[in-house]
Amino acid sequence: MSQNPVYQRVMLKLSGEALMGQREYGLDTETVSGIAKDIRDVVAMGVEVCVVIGGGNIFRGVSAASAGMDRAQADYMGMLATVMNALAMQAALEKVGVQTRVQSAIPMASVCEPYIRRRAMRHMEKGRVVVFGGGTGNPFFTTDTAAALRATEMGCDALLKGTQVDGVYSADPRKVPNATRYEELTYLDVLAQDLAVMDAAAISLARENHLPILVFNIHAAGAFAQVMRGEGLFTRIAEPK
Repeated sequence: MSQNPVYQRVMLKLSGEALMGQREYGLDTETVSGIAKDIRDVVAMGVEVCVVIGGGNIFRGVSAASAGMDRAQADYMGMLATVMNALAMQAALEKVGVQTRVQSAIPMASVCEPYIRRRAMRHMEKGRVVVFGGGTGNPFFTTDTAAALRATEMGCDALLKGTQVDGVYSADPRKVPNATRYEELTYLDVLAQDLAVMDAAAISLARENHLPILVFNIHAAGAFAQVMRGEGLFTRIAEPK
């Protein structure tokens, strides 16, 4: 089994739901710990890793807006939820021996660093994991878009989206058993077929910057490291070859 990673610097995008485990709300410490160990194994391969986490396990701005709350206000609350998740991931990573820094797009100096691009890059060069909280810092943008934006700013070789299933399907395979699984897709395939991988802004940003997106199952132990070696099950979204 090759230990040589295909990519040297990557962005891992996690949804808030990925941290819930079997719970209906909040954080499952065992699940967070398992993801932290997978990240540790990738860092041990010599890969520089940064992470963007959503906040849907705590608060969803879109849901609150549809229930009548002002959308911008609801999105700011969602951004605060992502910082809570980022701090939880930092605690789990440091528990397994990985030096970690949290940077928030919304400055909150008492709990983490503000987002400073060059400082974040320096942390990664030193082998630290940087967890970006606060989304883009702006309402009306998802954490998917934040992941594509930060990955581009950090000069990442790839954006990995850890999901609940092992790639991109034509429909939710948990609801549609005969849904088609894709090995390779282009950015335009995702946009034209309206595949629910990431929102259109994130896909467009990745396309403009030639940033490949790899979609894999974050709950399969060791899957992150496998994808880093170009092995295992995942869907690759990139320019047509």
